Amino acid sequence: MATTTKQRLALAICDFLSTSLTDGTLSSEDKDSIDVAINCISESFKVDASSPSAVSSAIGSQNLLQIYGVYEKLKSSNAPSSSSKPSSTPESAPKPPTDAEKAEAEDLKARGNRAMASKDYPTAIDMYTSALALYPSNAIYLSNRAAAYSAAKDHASARSDAEAAVKLDPKYTKAWSRLGLARFALGDAKGSMEAYKQGIEYEGNGGSDAMKKGFETARRRVEELEVDAVPDLSSSMPRGGGGGGGPDLASLASLFGGAGGASREGGGGGGGGGMPDLGSIMSNPMFASMAQNLMSNPEMMQNLMSNPRLREMADRFSSGGGMPDLSTLMSDPNIADMARNMMGGGGDEGGANPGAGRGAGR
Repeated sequence: MATTTKQRLALAICDFLSTSLTDGTLSSEDKDSIDVAINCISESFKVDASSPSAVSSAIGSQNLLQIYGVYEKLKSSNAPSSSSKPSSTPESAPKPPTDAEKAEAEDLKARGNRAMASKDYPTAIDMYTSALALYPSNAIYLSNRAAAYSAAKDHASARSDAEAAVKLDPKYTKAWSRLGLARFALGDAKGSMEAYKQGIEYEGNGGSDAMKKGFETARRRVEELEVDAVPDLSSSMPRGGGGGGGPDLASLASLFGGAGGASREGGGGGGGGGMPDLGSIMSNPMFASMAQNLMSNPEMMQNLMSNPRLREMADRFSSGGGMPDLSTLMSDPNIADMARNMMGGGGDEGGANPGAGRGAGR
């Protein structure tokens, strides 16, 4: 027997589900699901939904559907009419602060400023937040709190406050400066530069020194990021081992007697039969282009290393015999063809410049 209100409600729900099968609300296809639901409710609330007397005792003379119908009628009759709402003031419009509230907000702002001067950033944030509770549409309070958040290293909150401030009052240029700082700290150099640019425009006369300094700092960072995005040929070249299937530039250097390439005669790099170091070679745009093509074409590198003329040249150079004349070397059609491919050209106009090649080689 149901003894609590919740048990009686559980029996009323079970009766509603069972009646929905017999009055045509639900189809016979739903019977299995409804039976499972009734059993689960009965077991959970420790009631016997199959007992007519238990159900009758729980719901009385009206079933759950009838009771809910009465409730809906009462709710609709007690709901305030739309005509009773003031039509002149939108429901979402905030109430403007009174003069007393404005004065109190100003006092809170001043206390926040003193906390900022003492580097007590949590207190400053609390003071500005209290001021905003009284005067939420004040761009200065938002901008000040943005500065406090930045000082406390909460740059995401600083950005949010500064963005709200510039929307409220774009002419309040300190908010643009604080937005630029917050975006820069969050790694958004372009967004930072744009904020400082807006601040300079609103300041007029070319902007203040502080705003221009912020803009230049952000601009330099943007340029650095753009440079970093360009692949660095010298740093991306494998130094040896040929791991991962890429070309082995250490093996290429061995063709010329080693990357250091000091003269076997005791001289410095270059001249006297010696070779310049690999860094000097790669500073030449022609050789940089050749290396880039080698890096993207391992098969070309393999062909280069297996060429007997080049191997013979490397052996002779390693034994102190000096470098062969490159014009003689280029007379080998296979080597000449490889050189043209290495430099990215397939025809006469895109091929190697012989004069430039010999000059760089020496």
